[in-house]
Amino acid sequence: MYKDIHREITPLAAEDSFLVFDRVKDDFDFPIHFHPEYELNFIHNGKGVRRVVGDSLEEIDDLELVLVGPNLSHGWELYHCDKKDIHEITIQFHDDLFDSKMLSRRIFKPIKDLFNRANHGILFSKKITQDLMPRILKLSKIDSIDYFLELISILHDLANSRNQRLLSTYISQNENFENSKKIKKVYEYVQANFERKITLNEISELANMSAVSFNRFIKKRTGKTFVEYTNDTRISYATRWLIETDLSIGEIAFKCGFNNIANFNRVFKKVKDCTPSEYKEEFEGIKRVL
Repeated sequence: MYKDIHREITPLAAEDSFLVFDRVKDDFDFPIHFHPEYELNFIHNGKGVRRVVGDSLEEIDDLELVLVGPNLSHGWELYHCDKKDIHEITIQFHDDLFDSKMLSRRIFKPIKDLFNRANHGILFSKKITQDLMPRILKLSKIDSIDYFLELISILHDLANSRNQRLLSTYISQNENFENSKKIKKVYEYVQANFERKITLNEISELANMSAVSFNRFIKKRTGKTFVEYTNDTRISYATRWLIETDLSIGEIAFKCGFNNIANFNRVFKKVKDCTPSEYKEEFEGIKRVL
């Protein structure tokens, strides 16, 4: 599982606050990855699944709740689990959704401390997971500001809960990923222009680097070439549109910047290990971005 740790580009845009997945799956293999967003992951009926968070490698029980901090590597694989209806609810939110001024308020201190511990990954007790389960199950059905308020309430209850366990002995090795001005400029440029072809010379000039130096830079930062990094961004938007819109696969392919459907299908399968149509058909749950 540790062979290819990659930087995942989530479907969260800069103007979004959070994303919630609510789905039941037979297949539960998520290669190890990291991203700058926080992730709260609830799993029901997954006994025997193996979880990786940092340097922690464990089989999970039938019910678990884990909070993973920014850029901490994590992943799951079926391993010894033979269940066919694993229920997963994943909430992702930007690492700056709660800014430093808000977290400096006395009332938010428990949540601030919770976020600090999340840099190691936190496994919550079965009791608090059971207590919060009905509220977590309702999250995908709540709208707008009510969702935000409920998320704060859940985080506060988690922060004050007993028997939390830190999972990884070290914090993220990728913690400075987003701090580079160059990588931030590249990220913002790709986000604004992914629907068209972006040449290596164009992006290299933006970063004030030679094409060779830039490719070395982006590979070191992301583990991918610039073409792969751009395609990951396109596919992240494609997954969002496949679930949230009635656009055809062809329309989504061109909207994402692919010049033909065959290439789109090939890249999508490489990134997501399934075709766009399979992704749309097999995604039986709910995905919402607010």
